[in-house]
Amino acid sequence: MSPRSLDRPTIAAGFKLTVFVAVTTVATTLLALTIANVGLGRTQEYHAIFTDVTGVEKGDDVRIAGVRVGEVRRIRVVEGPGGGSARGEGEGTLLAELTFTVDADQTLARSTHAAIRFRNLVGQRYLALTEAPGAPESLPAGGTIPVTQTQPALDLTVLFNGFKPLFAALSPQDVNKLAYEIIQVLQGEAGTVESLLARTASLTNTLADKDKVIGDLIDNLTTVLTTVAQRDRRLSELVVELQRFISGLSADRKAIGDSLGSIVALNQQTADLLEDGRGDLKTDIAELGKVAGTLDDNASIVERTLRTMPPKLTTLTRTASYGSWFNFYLCDFDGRIVLPTGQELPRAALHVTDARCQR
Repeated sequence: MSPRSLDRPTIAAGFKLTVFVAVTTVATTLLALTIANVGLGRTQEYHAIFTDVTGVEKGDDVRIAGVRVGEVRRIRVVEGPGGGSARGEGEGTLLAELTFTVDADQTLARSTHAAIRFRNLVGQRYLALTEAPGAPESLPAGGTIPVTQTQPALDLTVLFNGFKPLFAALSPQDVNKLAYEIIQVLQGEAGTVESLLARTASLTNTLADKDKVIGDLIDNLTTVLTTVAQRDRRLSELVVELQRFISGLSADRKAIGDSLGSIVALNQQTADLLEDGRGDLKTDIAELGKVAGTLDDNASIVERTLRTMPPKLTTLTRTASYGSWFNFYLCDFDGRIVLPTGQELPRAALHVTDARCQR
């Protein structure tokens, strides 16, 4: 083989490698430019004056009708123009000058308005350019959009702080719906404004319907706070005494702990005592039940005895008042005698009719 035939495969492989590297480099470059959203065409530079550009960074998008047409190049602080403006900025007021580029095929008019809007919920912004009714005269390259035709970014902290009382009165589901619609509004979907306002109006009406309840609650709370304020000294004394009581318990915690052991021992001894006397106690309760049954069976006799006992005791007391003796008289006697042989003697009866037996 000749040297020329040996080099031919090597040349083919080198050519293929060169084509592969070139295609890969071009594809990688295009991918990088697409990801970075960088344009390669000719651009024109403009300026816009804002009162606040919080969150705007160099390289952020410039969009017209949602289409990227440029990027932010520079941000710096400038002094406001003399003579004031429609927003009240006068000489000495510090403003922000935002320098941006726009594709050369896009023409800006002097009536163009610039607004900073949210690009996403992470907090990234972009500069939105809109055409407003006005002079059709074009804005030359390097021209400036005045502060009267710019709108700063919305401060989400201030917005959600303003909605905090509403969120406190809403359920979690309603908060999610309201937050979703607010996000849609911030993204430029103005069609949801009506729904947002309707929900806000519904919430306001609900709060208005409960105005009396809220007023009564505030009045009652005022009464409670007033009463507490009038008894401030007593409340302070109560807190102080409670603190002393707790401190005393803390100081005596060892004695209290030791007493618990004694209480346990007493409880054990009481249990043993009841266990030893349980049989006798059970018998006494059973006999007491029998006594109660007997009294119940002879309730009429008991009742008659209790009824006649006071006058009898009165008579006995009067009789005993003459000395430490009692005089007894035999007024009636009735008896019978039975002999051991079983014979019964005639019945003997005695009845005295003296005056002393007529009582």
